Formats: sequence, structure tokens, C-alpha cells
Amino acid sequence: MLLWLFPPLGFLLGSIPFGLLLGRLKGLDIRDHGSGNIGATNVFRTLGKGFGILCLFLDFCKGFIPVLLCQLTIPENSLGQSIAVLTALAAILGHNYSPWIGFKGGKGIATSAGALAALMPPVALALLILIFIVVTLLTKYVSLGSMAAALALPLLTFYGSYHHGKIADGTWNKPLFIFTLIAGGLAIWKHRANLARLRAGTENKIGHKNKNAAS
Repeated sequence: MLLWLFPPLGFLLGSIPFGLLLGRLKGLDIRDHGSGNIGATNVFRTLGKGFGILCLFLDFCKGFIPVLLCQLTIPENSLGQSIAVLTALAAILGHNYSPWIGFKGGKGIATSAGALAALMPPVALALLILIFIVVTLLTKYVSLGSMAAALALPLLTFYGSYHHGKIADGTWNKPLFIFTLIAGGLAIWKHRANLARLRAGTENKIGHKNKNAAS
């Protein structure tokens, strides 16, 4: 029964609004500046490179640490993997809908990356990061890079977990695949305002200042 404490732990860690706390160190509420988002991109634009990188690292750890702790404890079978992916999903939901700030939050990209770093095979994770970097650099839109990675995530996971991701009981990693479908869908949903701005031509590009930009 102690294993089922990991998903609540994931949600609790995920719900820590590091972007908001870092803004408070500078004497401002990050929600009143830039896009109003508490994620690393808005922190980067509003507070500068140092705070942005720190926020990215902390949000990444919110997903990575609870999942890694879970994996070090759980059995290597379908039940154990299900608990691990539930922990990952809980961490992302904690970030996206933090109870400390009225069940609002960021878009969950950095926290999802942290959770996936613990869950996914290194090659699949590297390909996912490569997709994000290439699309972002080609288009100059962080949001497009994030959404491209979100769309590719279930496909990469299906191929990797079905063909190379057998777990201890000999079955392919269905829990991980289902998790990536949900996580990818959540990421796209949280970027719906960015999609509207992309259609309107008002989305912020890398290196451009825009008060209406979203992270």
C-alpha cells in the first residue's frame, strides 16, 4: 500500500509554483508580467536568463525526482510501471493545476520532460528533445517546438516500448504508452491560446519582445 503514496507525492511536488516563488525573490508576481504564466519561458523573459534556467531546472526536477524515487522502490512489472506513470501524471497535473494558486499553473513541458527522463529509454528521449530543438530553431516559436514534441511523444513511445521496452513480466510497456497519450494531449490543450495567437500572427518569437507572449 505504501507504493500508492507515490502519486500523491508526485502531485505535491509538482504543485510547487517555483516560477511564482522566484518572482517573489525579485519583488514581483510573475502572473502580472509577460504572459502571466508561471513556467520557465515566462520567467526567462521576465526575470532574465539566470532565473529562467533555474526555474527550468526546478520544474524539471518536480517530474524527475518523484518518478525516480518510485522506480527505485516499485517492482519491475506492469503494476509497478502503472504506479510510476501515475506518479508522473500526478506531477504534471500538480504543475498545471496547483492548489496553491487557485488550481492554475504552467503548461507542464519542463515537468513532463523530467518525468519522461525517468520513464523513457534514452534514445527515445534524445529524439524527442531533438524534435523540440529543431522545430523551435526553424520556426523561432517555443510553443511550436513544444507541441511538435507533444505530438511525436506517443509515436516514439509506442515504437520504443513495443519493440524494445519489454518489462520484467515480458509484456510491452502499455502503461507508458497510455501515459504519453495523456501527457501529449495535456500539453496540446495547455497550448490552445498559443495556437490562437499563431493563427492570428501575434505569437512571440525567440528574441522578440511582446507583452502578450505566452510561455
